[in-house]
Amino acid sequence: VQLQASGGGLVQAGGSLRLSCAASRRTFSNYDIAWFRQAPEKEREFVAVVTLNGIRYYADSAKGRFTISRDNAKNTVNLQMSSLKPEDTAVYYCAIFMGGRYFDRHNYNSWGQGTLVTVSS
Repeated sequence: VQLQASGGGLVQAGGSLRLSCAASRRTFSNYDIAWFRQAPEKEREFVAVVTLNGIRYYADSAKGRFTISRDNAKNTVNLQMSSLKPEDTAVYYCAIFMGGRYFDRHNYNSWGQGTLVTVSS
């Protein structure tokens, strides 16, 4: 399964963006899908995951500001981000969960090409 992230851009602090992750195959609905992000010179970190049953988990940094959702009919997973902060600046990636702990990037594959989010102060 190939994933493609899109929707990034430049936004002012306090603004909103909606990222989308599109999959190439219909079996997308069989997987838990997560968003990660990687800021310059930092490790890739977990942001949020939505299970195949629609259960959602968030990193503390995302709680209350970000919402992850999925549309299996369209083979997409979205990340609605609001109240953005400069520290949210990063390349955002989506990936398929393969098992283990959700926050561990080593438990994912099919990383899509990321999308850059830049939040200006």
